[in-house]
Amino acid sequence: MHAIGVDIGGTKIAVGVVDEDGRIVAKTKRKTKPQDPAGIDAAIADAVAELAVDHEFHSVGLAAAGFVSSDQEHVLFAPNIAWRDYPLAANVRALLGRDDVAVVVENDANAAGWAEFAFGAARDVQHMVLLTIGTGLGAAMVVDGKLVRGAYGFAAELGHLRVVPGGHSCGCGLRGCWEQYASGSALTREARRAAIERPVRAAALLELAGGDPSAITGPQVTQVAVAGDDLGIELLAELGRWIGEGCASLAAALDPELFVIGGGVIAAGDLLLGSARHAFEENLPARGHRPIVPIVPAQMGNDAGIVGAADLARIASARR
Repeated sequence: MHAIGVDIGGTKIAVGVVDEDGRIVAKTKRKTKPQDPAGIDAAIADAVAELAVDHEFHSVGLAAAGFVSSDQEHVLFAPNIAWRDYPLAANVRALLGRDDVAVVVENDANAAGWAEFAFGAARDVQHMVLLTIGTGLGAAMVVDGKLVRGAYGFAAELGHLRVVPGGHSCGCGLRGCWEQYASGSALTREARRAAIERPVRAAALLELAGGDPSAITGPQVTQVAVAGDDLGIELLAELGRWIGEGCASLAAALDPELFVIGGGVIAAGDLLLGSARHAFEENLPARGHRPIVPIVPAQMGNDAGIVGAADLARIASARR
């Protein structure tokens, strides 16, 4: 049975029809505006209606970047879209006008994590943690084959574990959150700082950025590092260190079989993951007396949100 997955971003949504093996058999996109929630609802319904012309389905999963209620109906808060206690599922359900279609909302990192667990890098394990290294640090946890949502739907917000008390300010209102050190934004911040403080060493980055430190991006850091630039390699190694040290702390709490790292930064390969693995081993509690958990790249790429949302909606629909 097919299901539809919707990956909702601040400027666009990607929508796909997904089969039971996690394959996307049809796909479409719509542009959106983050300050127009009603417009996002309408765009979702329009895209789903387009796909419904040629494909039968009975469940729709909405992957949303925000805090999702435990009943999977509302987005309680989103940092980049104007959702505040927003009845996303009900609104989309009403616009679709189909009583036979179940609509459920899922956190976007949870959806991506489930895709990796069910069909990707973690398909052979029962305990895993996904970390998505993007603008922030998203995460998902699967324990005993079950996605961990918590009592109120807020579980796995691992990017907001405080690792440096009094550290960098975070959008959540605290200071020193893990995502301020282990994210694409952190990589960009440190690269721009290095370009200002050490312009000669940052020559390769500055050349790509047209001489403007504020124009440096994370992908540019990866680009120069892969080409052998010392500063780029150093910046990625530092990001990897923060990822690995955090994973070591998570291992003490969760004891997973596998860590999966997603996001565009994994294009750096072992320049990032090698550093993460080394830091993980160096900081693992009871090192030498427990297994070294693998840290591997995600496999599902940009389709993870669509695939995971669709599969979770299919599962939720079967239970109702």
